[in-house]
Amino acid sequence: MHLKRQKLNLKNVISLKFVLLVYLVSGFGFLSAVEPPHRVWPDLAPGESVNSTGLQLPSPSHYDPPITLMTKVTQPTFTVHPAAVPNGTGVVILPGGGFHRVVPDLEGTETVDFLNQIGVTVFVLSYRTKNSPEESGWKKPLQDAQRTMALIRNRAAQWDLDKDKIGLLGYSAGGQVAARLLSSNGKLAYKPVDDIDTTKHRPDFSLLIYPWGVYDEDSDGLIDGVSVSKTYPPTFVVHTDDDRSSSLGSVLIYAGLKKRGISAELHVYGNGGHGYGVRPQKNSEISTWTGHAGRWLDRWIKGKH
Repeated sequence: MHLKRQKLNLKNVISLKFVLLVYLVSGFGFLSAVEPPHRVWPDLAPGESVNSTGLQLPSPSHYDPPITLMTKVTQPTFTVHPAAVPNGTGVVILPGGGFHRVVPDLEGTETVDFLNQIGVTVFVLSYRTKNSPEESGWKKPLQDAQRTMALIRNRAAQWDLDKDKIGLLGYSAGGQVAARLLSSNGKLAYKPVDDIDTTKHRPDFSLLIYPWGVYDEDSDGLIDGVSVSKTYPPTFVVHTDDDRSSSLGSVLIYAGLKKRGISAELHVYGNGGHGYGVRPQKNSEISTWTGHAGRWLDRWIKGKH
C-alpha cells in the first residue's frame, strides 16, 4: 500500500512538472498552436473541385534552418497561436511564396513570438496556391484572406478578441494580397457563402512586410487593384533598398497614407534582400524591424483603450 502511494505521488509530481513546463514554455512563446487547423470554407472553396491542404516540397538547400514549402493547396486553413497574456488583439498573417507556394513557417509561425509577447493572438493562414497558368495568382488568396478576416471577427469571442482590434500582416506575395484587401473598400472577391460573409473583413490595422510586385514601372505608380483611400487603416511598412521587388511600391503606399492623414510608419533598410521573415541577414540590420513593429503596434493597442 505504501509502495503504491509512493508510485502515485511520483506520477503526480511528474505530471505537475510537465504541466509547469508547458505553462512556462508557452509563456515565453515557444509553444503556441494548441488547436488543430481551422478550415476557412464550410465546404469546397470557390471554384475548387477537391479539398487538399497541399503537397510539401523539399526546402531549398540555402535555408538554415530548413523551411516549409506548400503547393497545390485547394483547401485553405489557419492555425491559432494564442498569447500567454492576451490583450484582445488578433493578427492574421498571410505568408509569401510567390502564389505558387505558401511558406507557413519562415513567413508565418516564426513571427508568432514577438507578437505573442505584446499580447497579440496570431492566426497563420495557408491560403490557396496558383495551380494552373491561367490563374491570376492573387485572386484565390484574396478570397481566402477576406473570408478568414470575417470568420475570425465573427467568432472573436472564441479567442477572447476585441472585434475592433483585428489586423492583417502580409509578407511578400501575401503582402500584395493584403494590399489588395486593404484596397477593396469592403467589396468581396467572391459570392457570399453564409452569414459569416456579412461580417466586416476590413482589418483595423495592417503590416505590409516587403509586399511583392505592388509597384508598376510602366505607370510609375501602384499596380491595378492596389490604391490608397481614406478607408485604409493605420499601416506599418517594411522594405529593403536592394529587394528585387522595388521598394517604390511601399514608398507610394506610405505617401498615400500620409496624404490622407492616416497613421503610418515606413522603414526602408539599405540591404537585406527579400524573403527573410524575422531571420537576421548578414551585414544587415533588417531583423530589427520586429522591434519597430512591436513598439508601433503596442502604441496602437494602447491608443484603443
